[in-house]
Amino acid sequence: MSLVNSAGDFTEQHLVTNGACGLIGELFGSAGAHTSSPFGVAQIPLAACVEIQMITEVS
Repeated sequence: MSLVNSAGDFTEQHLVTNGACGLIGELFGSAGAHTSSPFGVAQIPLAACVEIQMITEVS
């Protein structure tokens, strides 16, 4: 899940988080296949621009 600090009329949060999705793919290859859920929010703690949350399984 990704949270993007956004104005009310901004609708392209998915484009903001595509960089993180690309990095996950580069780092983990096919094992990094994933789904993302980008959301626009009015404010993120500590004035962050983007927050990425991941649940991973290591074997």
